[in-house]
Amino acid sequence: MLICSLPGVSGVGADEVPVFVMEGDSVTLHTNIEANQQGKIRWYFNDIQVAAIIGEKREICTYDECKEIFRDRLKLNHQTGSLTITNITNTDTGVYRRKVINSGSFSDKIFSVSVHGVSAAERDKMKRKSVKEGESVTLDPGVVKNLNSVMTWYFSDILIAEITGDQSKICTDDQCKERFRDRLKLDHQTGSLTISNTRTTDSGLYTLQINSSSFSISRISTVLTVIESGLSPGVIAGIVVVLLLIAAVAAVFLYRRARRKDTEQS
Repeated sequence: MLICSLPGVSGVGADEVPVFVMEGDSVTLHTNIEANQQGKIRWYFNDIQVAAIIGEKREICTYDECKEIFRDRLKLNHQTGSLTITNITNTDTGVYRRKVINSGSFSDKIFSVSVHGVSAAERDKMKRKSVKEGESVTLDPGVVKNLNSVMTWYFSDILIAEITGDQSKICTDDQCKERFRDRLKLDHQTGSLTISNTRTTDSGLYTLQINSSSFSISRISTVLTVIESGLSPGVIAGIVVVLLLIAAVAAVFLYRRARRKDTEQS
């Protein structure tokens, strides 16, 4: 493990955080420092500087090598210094290092990010599901290897299920209870969510958030279409198109929610 040393600067050794994500996820790497403690922040990916905050100045991908790798997929929270990588790919696998220099001291934090590759066919199967009204459907969370994290399922913007350590919760608010009426089941070991006796009102976007004190992962999990018996193929196709448009809007919403959560944690 590398420990840096600068003249007149006291050092703190780097803590390494393993982060496991799937292709297509967005992940936010938290700084876990207060805004008034930031000083100078620099982010590196495999020794390439990718972002920096120096006073009021903010820099993202000022080097060509960074631009070639990330192509406008990096976001930097100016208030907290946290770094977000959107639509993550296999080439983003590697070591991300956050360096903070503040009032004569510095600290390092290392994130070891591993990206699980997903084929186009597998991604399509996981993210689009169609069932007939009355059938049951299970939503797969994908690869989840992050320990000590909180898994949260949302239907649109409604929190419907959560796993925290050994504890799990389903439909803790009236809006969820009214919509699903004891039809949800959560697998505590895998994190998968099953909806029984599906209704057309269950159609929509189901998303998964994986949060810890060091990082947040946003995963658009499934666009679910519940088909009412007797509908024509043309009508069904129209429903699917509308739901896919909703999914595109939700990608923007998930990023904004991650930024809001990041700011609240600072």
